[in-house]
Amino acid sequence: MIDLHMHTVFSDGSVLPEDLVQLALDNKLEAIAITDHDTTQSLCHAQKAATERAIEGQPLEIIPGIELNTVWKEKEVHILGYYIDPENSSLQAVINAHRESRVIQMQEMAQKLKIKGKLNISFEDIVRQASETGTIGRPHVAKAIVEKGGAQTISQAFSKYLNPKSETYVRRKTVPPHEAVEAIYESGGIAVIAHPGDMEIVEELAEDLMNYGLRGLEAYHRSHSPALIEFHCSLAEKLGLIVTGGTDFHGLVDAYSKALERVHMPPAVYRELHAERKRLQMSAFKAS
Repeated sequence: MIDLHMHTVFSDGSVLPEDLVQLALDNKLEAIAITDHDTTQSLCHAQKAATERAIEGQPLEIIPGIELNTVWKEKEVHILGYYIDPENSSLQAVINAHRESRVIQMQEMAQKLKIKGKLNISFEDIVRQASETGTIGRPHVAKAIVEKGGAQTISQAFSKYLNPKSETYVRRKTVPPHEAVEAIYESGGIAVIAHPGDMEIVEELAEDLMNYGLRGLEAYHRSHSPALIEFHCSLAEKLGLIVTGGTDFHGLVDAYSKALERVHMPPAVYRELHAERKRLQMSAFKAS
C-alpha cells in the first residue's frame, strides 16, 4: 500500500513528519508522499526518519512532494507535485510567492475578524497556531478563533467565519495553476490535479494544463464516491494521464488507520507513478 497525500505540522496537519513515517510503517506502507501546502520543509525530517528506520530493517520510500494552492476562474485549484527537486529555483519562486500571499491574506483576515466579527484576534495569534517554520492557513485562523471563544469547534469556526461567503473571509491572491504545474515540471516532478471531484471544470482545466506539464489526476481521494473515482480514472485514460490518490491526512495519529481504510488504490497506481517518473527522466536526459 501507498499514501500519496499527507500533511504535517509544517502546513496544516497535526503531526510531525517523523510521526507520519512511523504511522506508515505501522500500517505496512511501501511509500508515502508528504505534500504539505506551499512548503517543502518537512521533507528532510521525513527522509531522515525513514533512513533511520530502514537501518532497523523497515524500508519506506519517501516521495518528495508538495501541494500548491492556486486559483483559476475564481475557483481554488490544488496542484500536487511528486518526485520534485525541493531546491529547484522555479519551484522555490512559486513557493515564496505563495508564502507571501498567505501572510497578506492572514493579516487582512485578522483585521476583518476584529472589525466585522468582533473578535479580539491579531495576526500574531494566528501565527502562534502554526509551526515556527511552516506555512499558515485557514486551519490556524480557525484554531485562533476557538482559542478566543469565537466558536466551540474548528468546523464551527470554518462555517461561521472562514467560508468564502462569510464577510470575514479574504481570498488569497496567488498564482494560477499553470504556473504551479510548470514549476513542478521544471523541478523534474510529476504534476497532478488534487481532489478534482471538487471542480466542475476539471476536463477543460486538465486539457489546458497538459500544455504546461500536467501528468495526472488524483482519482482516489476520501471525498470521492466510487462513481467519481471511476469518472476520473476514465478521464485520465482518455487524456493519457496517470491517476494517483491518498488519504489527504491532516489529523491525529489515532485517526490514520481509519483514514487509510477509506482510500483503496490498486497496486497499478504505484507502478504507473514510477513509470511516469522514468519517462520524465528519460525525456530530460534526451533533451540534455
